[in-house]
Amino acid sequence: MARYIFITGGVVSSLGKGLASAALGALLQARGYTVRLRKLDPYLNVDPGTMSPFEHGEVFVTDDGAETDLDLGHYERFTGVHARATDSISSGRIYSNVLEKERRGDYLGKTIQVIPHVTNEIKDFLRIGADEVDFMLCEIGGTVGDIEGLPFFEAIRQFIHERPRGQSILMHLTLLPYLAASGELKTKPTQHSVKELQSIGLAPDVLVCRSEHPIPDKEREKIALFCNVRKEHVIPAYDLKTIYEAPLAYHRAGLDQAVLDAFGISPAPKPNLTRWEDVMDRLTNAEGMVRVAIVGKYTQLEDAYKSIAEALTHGGMANRTRVKAEWIDAEIFEHEDPAPYLQDFHAILVPGGFGERGTEGKIKAAQFARERKIPYLGICLGMQMAVIESARNLAGLPNAGSEEFDHEAKAKRFTPVVYHLKEWVQGNHTVRRKADDAKGGTMRLGAYTANLKVGSRVAEVYGGTVIEERHRHRYEVDVKYREQLEACGLTFSGMSPDGKLPEIVEVKDHPWFIGVQFHPELKSKPFSPHPLFADFVRAAKEVERLV
Repeated sequence: MARYIFITGGVVSSLGKGLASAALGALLQARGYTVRLRKLDPYLNVDPGTMSPFEHGEVFVTDDGAETDLDLGHYERFTGVHARATDSISSGRIYSNVLEKERRGDYLGKTIQVIPHVTNEIKDFLRIGADEVDFMLCEIGGTVGDIEGLPFFEAIRQFIHERPRGQSILMHLTLLPYLAASGELKTKPTQHSVKELQSIGLAPDVLVCRSEHPIPDKEREKIALFCNVRKEHVIPAYDLKTIYEAPLAYHRAGLDQAVLDAFGISPAPKPNLTRWEDVMDRLTNAEGMVRVAIVGKYTQLEDAYKSIAEALTHGGMANRTRVKAEWIDAEIFEHEDPAPYLQDFHAILVPGGFGERGTEGKIKAAQFARERKIPYLGICLGMQMAVIESARNLAGLPNAGSEEFDHEAKAKRFTPVVYHLKEWVQGNHTVRRKADDAKGGTMRLGAYTANLKVGSRVAEVYGGTVIEERHRHRYEVDVKYREQLEACGLTFSGMSPDGKLPEIVEVKDHPWFIGVQFHPELKSKPFSPHPLFADFVRAAKEVERLV
């Protein structure tokens, strides 16, 4: 049965609980243990799928089609363990499940209350897969003291109490602010945060203290004394140059040892950190640099494209090259020439997105890359914009566009080379959707197979002709325009197994121009870069050498 590690945060949000959880998972793996990581979010949305990227950052998609918090991306990137729908839950999902059971009569007429019905639902979620791994790491979103988080903390208190002693521990992240005027690190916020936890029946076994300055021994002793933890279990967490330094940094600080000590595991297996030493070697000993322009619409919040930024870094590591990704607002190109903005870049990437805003700028970016022979990677909407650009400028369809934009404007303006996907095959059944369906969870989501054209560039990149990639879209390039577009040099090099849905397009007689309907960035890892990103950076490196 799995041992449970609950990760909570206090003082302020955005301390890096997700990163700390992922790094700890990687360290436990390095010691030979199997791990699974989970996220419990207190917000009332059923999942992040309908949230704006400005609100919540990227939506991470699992193989089994769950739309989840971006922290699950960190978990996958650091451990290589593919997340599942059962690894992410929100208050909205919990309450939705409880209310569905109440409507069905499952509670036999009882009065439904937070305790025990909501807390029982949370505990049932925590138990899923408990016999599959050695350690289950469960991160609770938000900070202790948030009113919406109380049912989760109460459920954890009950869960720990009901399990055998020594089978669950609590790791708490806090902030040690530095007062420049007095030149002091202040421990009082951490003390108050721990007292808040203790007031609801929880006591931390390990404290991880974020700080911009070194934490003196006397301050660690003070924290240990007032927070009732061992001094060796007060772990300093300093700012790092790269997130991929976290496993090695946390190991040096003693985090994995403190966790194993808290479980009474002694002697603990020695860690094998070769994987992370190689990752850091590739990052710190990079040779040269390439500049990649990311032309998108959510550029004010880089977390909106978190997996893309990380996948580019991984692609650079595969080539021992540093990738400098720069964000450019696509709307600029709707009224300005893209050349002055893009001519100094070695490659251009157009990511996914929803809605018409900024799309004409993305189309111009795709045109610039095609005509100037600059490596181009279009992802999801970025592929659709590349197809529309070729349709308009090469295939004689000047009004080419997407049904998505007509639906948004409630007016027919475009020749729909991209249409609303009404049905597709998933496994052994057909999924059907209408344009006016509810938005949540109704897209083509999760992992789907694609067949690649023999001799195509993508078949060469992947080293095979059958791939499986993750999707998140409800609009699709219309295959009826295939012959017209291929006659103009846009090859449909990847198709769904039934031949109905275009998955990949590439431009012939171009150094590197590929558009994909799926999201390859979601499967890239620092120790296993995605082949598309690795080859994209290689192509950018060739341009950099020519320049």
